[in-house]
Amino acid sequence: MPNFMLLLHEQPMDHSQFSAEEMQAVIAEYVAWRQKVEADGKFVSAEKLKDEGGRHLVHTDDGLRVTDGPYAEAAEVIGGYFTISADSYDDAVATASECPHLKFGGRIELREVEPTG
Repeated sequence: MPNFMLLLHEQPMDHSQFSAEEMQAVIAEYVAWRQKVEADGKFVSAEKLKDEGGRHLVHTDDGLRVTDGPYAEAAEVIGGYFTISADSYDDAVATASECPHLKFGGRIELREVEPTG
């Protein structure tokens, strides 16, 4: 069964505007969705990326250029990812369509993982 990555795109935001209870409710929705994916035997892995930090690397004629980023001013960042197994893109879309990330205004980029070994 192939694996698919769900890259979770979102607009940077200040989470301090949410109460602790509101944040816990959001987290609970993600946990419930992940548990459903696990129960369906489709969960492979997941990670949330830190809101700040990171580096951009580019090879130029002068060598490697490393810059800080992404910045809070960015229009969109990848906030994290899930890797799932699914029978097909249609099956992966069906699983991803229930992810709460969409409910909270995010966008999901769905990509099949090509085995490398």
